[in-house]
Amino acid sequence: MEFNLDRVRNDARGATTEDLLDRATVYRAGLEPEALPVILEELRSRGVSPDAIVAHEEGRFGVVYDESGAARQCQEHWCRKPAVTAEWRWFRLYDKVPVFPRRIYLCEEHCTSRDFDDQAAGNRGR
Repeated sequence: MEFNLDRVRNDARGATTEDLLDRATVYRAGLEPEALPVILEELRSRGVSPDAIVAHEEGRFGVVYDESGAARQCQEHWCRKPAVTAEWRWFRLYDKVPVFPRRIYLCEEHCTSRDFDDQAAGNRGR
């Protein structure tokens, strides 16, 4: 897939500030190098200071990373927040019939086990 800077700019303009903060911090490893300045410029235009960006990154405690160092994304429907835990859930055919268990990654808001801080403690500092 070809990198399109105009598309990145349009996407950044339409994204929420929290989403842009996540992209500039925990999702940084998975970004194209040319996309980061666009995201940082959009944050600056919204009045977000560099200190606020650092504070946001420090507030994302326990994010789960994959083998390449990129943050895993929540797999709940349409959620873009960083995952903080993995849980086993049933894959359901037509959202009704349980077929097989599968491991999915979830953000703090969508996880059902509230002990994710202990589970994610091994992922600190990445």
